Amino acid sequence: MTSNPTPTRDLAVFVIFAAAVLTMPIWLAPIGAAYPDLLQKFAIYGLFATGFNLLFGLTGYLSFGHAAFLGVGSYTAVWGFKLLGMNPVPAAAMAIVTSGLFAWLIGYVSLRRSGIYFSILTLAFAQMSYNLAYSVLTPITNGETGLRVLQSDPRIFDTAAQSGGPLVSTLFGIEMSGYPGFYFCATFLILGFLVAQRIFRSPFGTMLRAVKSNQNRMNYTGLNPRPYTLAVFVISGMYAGLAGALLCITDPLAGAERMQWTASGEVVLMTILGGVGTLLGPILGAGIIKYFENIFSAFNEHILQDIFSFLPEALQGPVVSISGLFVGEGWHLTLGVLFMIIVILLPGGIMEGVGRITSMVKGGSRKKHQHQTAPAE
Repeated sequence: MTSNPTPTRDLAVFVIFAAAVLTMPIWLAPIGAAYPDLLQKFAIYGLFATGFNLLFGLTGYLSFGHAAFLGVGSYTAVWGFKLLGMNPVPAAAMAIVTSGLFAWLIGYVSLRRSGIYFSILTLAFAQMSYNLAYSVLTPITNGETGLRVLQSDPRIFDTAAQSGGPLVSTLFGIEMSGYPGFYFCATFLILGFLVAQRIFRSPFGTMLRAVKSNQNRMNYTGLNPRPYTLAVFVISGMYAGLAGALLCITDPLAGAERMQWTASGEVVLMTILGGVGTLLGPILGAGIIKYFENIFSAFNEHILQDIFSFLPEALQGPVVSISGLFVGEGWHLTLGVLFMIIVILLPGGIMEGVGRITSMVKGGSRKKHQHQTAPAE
């Protein structure tokens, strides 16, 4: 039996989560995941998945078009750099507002339907956005080349614009690359987690769960679910837009590929892998997928030969050949096998496994305590 969440417990979870995020360069070092670029992706896509989970996890509305907001946030952030300067704060703020408005437009239409029809509508809007960015709105998006900051851009509030300063995002004189860039992204991840936690525990979150539980019954009581679903759709889109802005803050380049359906599918996998409707699950799922993408994809035949060098020469060749199918360009195969195992054995994702282990430990401790305190016959 799980205990009900309390303010004290939520505070403890938040403090532990914030400490874990801020110390990631330390405890991820043993598995080779402590370099800044990968840490930035952990934080950015963890934020993206957290926002998506607010929609899918609480209401059950499965969006296949969230990459559209990721792309809108990216383009808005780069235009913020081009027009205002290389300060990341205005760029992030502009991305949040723009993606929120874009999400309101898409949500206003898409939420007239539910189930698979809603999913198909969001996918259609995302593909339309991708094609607009790739070929139609080239004066704004620069098409297939991608949008980037140029020395000739106005950057009206950037004092280094006239002196040919570096075209990197800078806050208080600190370039948002490397570990400073990670901690900037980590700050937003922690704040995003706090907001999501508050939404989960709020009456608003309760209404969203009611939508997921039985929307028809909610309609019969006289409550209109559309304002609630539209509000969370906009909030989720703002999370995605902020994640897109952070991608450009750490690397000032926006491309249409971020709006493809594969990017939307990736955040769905992250959420399901970690645990739909949980606070920590989508962040764990995002971390696992990005780790596989960046670590396992870098393995090649020479690295595998070094790893299995302890084997006899007769076995080393076949083992390297078989292992090579699951790493390098075949890392998706490893991810697919992992995803199948999780879905079959743990339908609730990784967090279900964590919950089972916790229950087993508590159950074992309780039985041991009862045995020790039992009166002697």
